[in-house]
Amino acid sequence: MISMMQRRIKLRLDEVSAFVEAASKCDFDIDVYYNSFIVDAKSIVGVLGLDLNQTLTVSYNGYDSQFEDTLNHFVMAS
Repeated sequence: MISMMQRRIKLRLDEVSAFVEAASKCDFDIDVYYNSFIVDAKSIVGVLGLDLNQTLTVSYNGYDSQFEDTLNHFVMAS
């Protein structure tokens, strides 16, 4: 069983569709949140509704190599 993963990312407006497309191909739930706002990463409307000027947290409990590759492009340095 895969434990809950959390990654901190930054998304630009022109990157949202690639992120949502990658998330949509996964067979597990992926949430994106900032402060008290939590949205489904597979919802382009939800992700666009977040403040993209802020660092976002992605939370998920599965593994998909293509999603990980996509996510790595947006990860913030720890």
